[in-house]
Amino acid sequence: MSEHGGRTAASGLSRPSTSPVDPVGDLAIVLHSHMPYVEGFGTYPFGEEWLFDAVLRSYLPVLEVARELTLTVTPVLADQLEAPGVPERLREFLLSHRINAAERDLDSVDPELRAAAEAERRRYSRALELLDRHDGRPLEAFRSAVGSGRVSLAASAATHALLPLLATKAGSDLQIDTGIRSHRRRFGWHGGFWLPECAYVPGLEWDLARHGVSWFCIDQSRHSGGDEALGPVATEAGPVAFGIDWESVSRLWDMDGYPSWPGYIDFHRLSLNGMHVFAIDGKPFDPEAASAKASDQADQFLSAAAERLAGYRERTGKGGTLVFAVDCELLGHWWSDGPRWLEHVLDRAGGRGIRLVTLDRAAVPGGSREAELKASTWGEQKDFRTWDAPAVDDLTWAARRLELRVAEAVAGGLDHCRAERAVRELMLVQSSDWAFLDSRREAGDYAFDRATQHAHSALEALQSAPDVPLDSRIRSLAPDLSLTPMLIP
Repeated sequence: MSEHGGRTAASGLSRPSTSPVDPVGDLAIVLHSHMPYVEGFGTYPFGEEWLFDAVLRSYLPVLEVARELTLTVTPVLADQLEAPGVPERLREFLLSHRINAAERDLDSVDPELRAAAEAERRRYSRALELLDRHDGRPLEAFRSAVGSGRVSLAASAATHALLPLLATKAGSDLQIDTGIRSHRRRFGWHGGFWLPECAYVPGLEWDLARHGVSWFCIDQSRHSGGDEALGPVATEAGPVAFGIDWESVSRLWDMDGYPSWPGYIDFHRLSLNGMHVFAIDGKPFDPEAASAKASDQADQFLSAAAERLAGYRERTGKGGTLVFAVDCELLGHWWSDGPRWLEHVLDRAGGRGIRLVTLDRAAVPGGSREAELKASTWGEQKDFRTWDAPAVDDLTWAARRLELRVAEAVAGGLDHCRAERAVRELMLVQSSDWAFLDSRREAGDYAFDRATQHAHSALEALQSAPDVPLDSRIRSLAPDLSLTPMLIP
């Protein structure tokens, strides 16, 4: 058996429950679960509340229905979910600020809003049941899904840094090595790796190969069209590159995509108690109408996917792999009916001649084509402008300068205590989230302040006495950190 073949036996994944008799091709759903390090750094409106709502509205509901799909769990997300005190604060947040708030709504809203208020109460009550099922520890929900063979999990860079924008090879190796170490300890690992923001430059595959990566995702829609993404690319270095099918992704991600249907919940407009009871069109949210619409949209999605896969088979004579990759938080947190839509897609795929596969199973020898991969991201215009443009160059170039300074100090013999402090702060500065949020002005000054705060702390670590302790707020960041990549000449 080859390293990547027979993945079912190797990873314990079950066979597809909806395997069609004569499949038109494969559908690989990839849900990218990620949250910047906000645990301990603020609450409302920016900070830990993001993390808790993502757990309650996205991760738990999605994991309840997920099967035969691939999930990424970024190390920095897992670090926070594993942090001391998080289970207790999460439960208190759910009870006091969500369930109790929903119950107050039921006692106070106008009659036409009661169905929506009741739907919110049920949503959070179900989240409490799911949380209790895993002893209040959301990371156990991911482990359970892997252990039962329902999903495959992929690793990622330690703090979601854009690897092509890092200043040194040591910095890139540190992000990759730390991320894989963390993932392997928590979940085991079968070689999948999510490139943060799908950021790729030619040659990166060789660095990934050195760390044992067998596959990664890439967005080449800026450089190619049609159905080319349905054919995975075999890189010379070894890892398989799976192209994201942006035509399918856009059905959810475009401004007029599925979640923008006027009858769905308006994410931004809240009741006096902070609940989602209004639809996008301003009317009271109708749970039954939204559920029916999610069902219809699942059918539309599968029809389009089957048509694309059938067309690819007819054109090439081979079965294609349609990689549908979105942020997990889109399903549930941003689009409340997203988990219901996902459940319908999973239930009905086989009936449309579509085989559900994980990317572990799809990354088999001989199933890929040769192609030249070009620099790209899945960000705006599919290039690096979101993270490397005049609007955010103060963050980007400051991170590079800091990386060079920390790398020089560590390689030059900085004592271990200060080196670990400086490196952990540097890794937080390198997170792609700060430039993304700052460029879009989505969180006020929060992102800029966080980046500059961690940069200041890194410099302080280089200059402080050896026994100055680590900032307690990042006590859980990168617990599997090894400084070895920074010490290799």
